[in-house]
Amino acid sequence: MPKLLFLVTEDWYFCSHRLPLARAAKAAGYEVVVATRVGAHAEAIIAEGFKLVPIGLRRSSQNPWREIKAILEIAGIYRRERPDLVHHVALKPVLYGSIAARLTRVPAVVNALAGLGFVFASESLKARLLRPWVVGALRLLLDARERVLIVQNPDDRRMLVEGGVVKPARVRLIRGSGVDIRRFAPTPEPVGTPLVVLPSRLLWDKGVGEFVAAARLLKAQGVEARFVLVGDGDPENPATIPDGTLEAWRAEGVVEWWGRREDMSAVLESSSIACLPSYREGLPKVLLEAAACGRPLVATDVPGCREIVIDGSNGLLVPVRDAPALADAIGRLLADPGLRVAMGRRGRELVEAQFSEERVVMQTLAVYRELAGA
Repeated sequence: MPKLLFLVTEDWYFCSHRLPLARAAKAAGYEVVVATRVGAHAEAIIAEGFKLVPIGLRRSSQNPWREIKAILEIAGIYRRERPDLVHHVALKPVLYGSIAARLTRVPAVVNALAGLGFVFASESLKARLLRPWVVGALRLLLDARERVLIVQNPDDRRMLVEGGVVKPARVRLIRGSGVDIRRFAPTPEPVGTPLVVLPSRLLWDKGVGEFVAAARLLKAQGVEARFVLVGDGDPENPATIPDGTLEAWRAEGVVEWWGRREDMSAVLESSSIACLPSYREGLPKVLLEAAACGRPLVATDVPGCREIVIDGSNGLLVPVRDAPALADAIGRLLADPGLRVAMGRRGRELVEAQFSEERVVMQTLAVYRELAGA
């Protein structure tokens, strides 16, 4: 059996975004190994019949010695496991895993960027200082015959190709991680006060601040609606919103904060509108799930979001970092139940046609086969 090894920073992310692919790879004859930082999902991964290898890699670490140690740890895992193919998911695993794969001569490498992350989305001093170093490292590591880069939207592909980071022949566009269209099924909008949800990790660059500001504007106008943040902060991300800020917003009454929820299909069924005013995305799974549930979308006109939100068709796009425009778009949908229904129906049709889990899995397995025959 060929051995496939996933390198992912967090076990929860593997389960939420890569589990269906790993299942399909196992069914296709691969022995599957998952190298990840172990939290609460170890049993779920092992129960699937995958080998779990804990790692110490932390997304937030910037200590040079710790980072070198992480690379050496990954290289040691590759030497022991001797995978035929490694699949690196997200920026840090792509960088460190590619170095380790080169050191240990792994035969085939898939590098998957689910968006370009904090380093590219943020305009903070820290992100701007890191950006040229990251671009330089990617340029050195990504272009090789036995390596393929997967991106989730054409904007990221264009930026990386035109920036000279990777040659066009080495890039594959696979739009998102897919959505289970049986689990996320259309349901009628519930009666009562409309619920507007922002389901995401609670980071500043997800547009959470703008969402709260838009909620304030609409409440000041007397608009009847509930505004809900579904998710938690992410201590490993520099853009995380402190719990104290979230609690203050909840105490103010401007938004509700439900925390992280595992029953996202039930959350979306209870909603009227799904919103993600992010600064940049790969292709956000939460918007795919909301569209699959037949909910209209409001998002920013940025890479990733505009892949799933077709302005005026299944949702509305607004400028980034623009709370008044966001409030206007949400208000327009709140005022027109018929428009919400029509947009929700078109969103479901779009997901069925282009973004199903089966489609994404099939495209990714084709990349595996391509590398095996290279």
